[in-house]
Amino acid sequence: MSKLRRAPDIWLLICILSLLAIGMVMVYSAGSVLGFHDHGDSFYFLKRQLLFAFLGLIAMFFMMNFDYRRLRKYAKLGLLVCFGLLVIVLIPGIGAVRGGARSWLGISSFGIQPSEFMKLGMILFLSYWLSKDTYDISRFVKGLLPPLGVSGLAFGLIMLQPDLGTGTVMMGAAMLIIFTAGARFQHLAGLALLGVAGFVGLVLAAPYRLKRITAFLDPWSDPLGAGYQIIQSLYAIGPGGLAGLGLGMSRQKYSYVPEPQTDFIFSILSEELGFIGGTLVLLLFLILVWRGMRVAMTIDDKFGSFLAVGIVGMVAIQVIINIGVVIGLMPVTGITLPLISYGGSSLTLMLTALGILLNLSRHAR
Repeated sequence: MSKLRRAPDIWLLICILSLLAIGMVMVYSAGSVLGFHDHGDSFYFLKRQLLFAFLGLIAMFFMMNFDYRRLRKYAKLGLLVCFGLLVIVLIPGIGAVRGGARSWLGISSFGIQPSEFMKLGMILFLSYWLSKDTYDISRFVKGLLPPLGVSGLAFGLIMLQPDLGTGTVMMGAAMLIIFTAGARFQHLAGLALLGVAGFVGLVLAAPYRLKRITAFLDPWSDPLGAGYQIIQSLYAIGPGGLAGLGLGMSRQKYSYVPEPQTDFIFSILSEELGFIGGTLVLLLFLILVWRGMRVAMTIDDKFGSFLAVGIVGMVAIQVIINIGVVIGLMPVTGITLPLISYGGSSLTLMLTALGILLNLSRHAR
C-alpha cells in the first residue's frame, strides 16, 4: 500500500460536522428549559456539550491522521481495559447509578460510561482478530463461537448494569463484523433463534422491560406510566407538521418529554423544524452510512474493511433504534442519537470512531 495518503472523504466529513452543528443547536434548544430550571443556566447543557465536542474533535482529527494499521497492536490491550472498566463500574460505591443503571464512573456530574468504550473496543478487537489470514470463521466451534463468546461476555457485563440499549448496539455491530468476515448463514440463523429466545427471557426477567413492550404495543394502556414517553414524543412530532413550530418554540420541552436533550431530542427537533428538518437529519445519516460502506468495500485491507463495517454498523443501529423509539416503532430504550443528543462519553467516543473511519477513507480506492 502506498505511503502517500489522499485527503479524507469530504462528503463523510461534511456529514459529520453538519450533524454535530445541528446537534449543538438542538441541545441548546431542547435543554434550555431544563437547564434553567435545574441549574439556573439555560446554556448549561450547551456549555458541557461544547466541551465534549471540543475533546471529541481533537480525538477525531488525531485518529484521522493516525495510521489505522497501528491500531492492531492496541486491540487486545484496549479490550482488556474495557472489560476492566465494565467490572469496576458494577462495584457499589464506585459505579454511579443514573437512570436506574449502574453504568457511570466519575465525580459529581462528570462521568464516563464504560459501555460506550466497549462498543469501540469490541469493534477494534474483532476486526483485528477476524482479519488474520489463519482464522477460519466458517468453522462453528473453533471459528464462530470464540468471537461470539467474547462479545457475549461483554454483553452480559453490560446487562448487569443494566443497559439493554448499549448492549444491543454493541452486539449488532459485532454480528455485522462476524457476518462480513464470512460466517456461515446456517450457523448465524441457528444462533439468531437462540438470541431471540434469550431476548424474550431478558424481557420477562425484568418487569420494567415487559412494561415497555406492552406500552409500545398500546401506550394508552398506561398513559401516565410506561406509555408516557411515547405519547409525549408523538405529541411533539405531530404539531411539527411540514416546517415545524420554529426553532426554540417547542412546547413539549417544558417538562413534558423527559430528558428532551438526550434520548428524545429527535422529537423536539421534529416539533421545531418539522418534517423538513427531520428529513434533513435522516438524509445526512444516510449519506454518512453510504460513504462509510463505500470505504468498507473499496479498502484493500481486511482489518480496515471490518473496522469500517463495525463503525458504520454502530452508527446505523443506534440511529435506527433511537428514531424507531421516538416515532413509536420500537419499545423505549436508552439510546442517544449519534452526534445530535447531549452526552459526554457517547459524543466523544462517536467522534473518535468517526475519526478512524475518516482515516480509513484516506486509504480506500
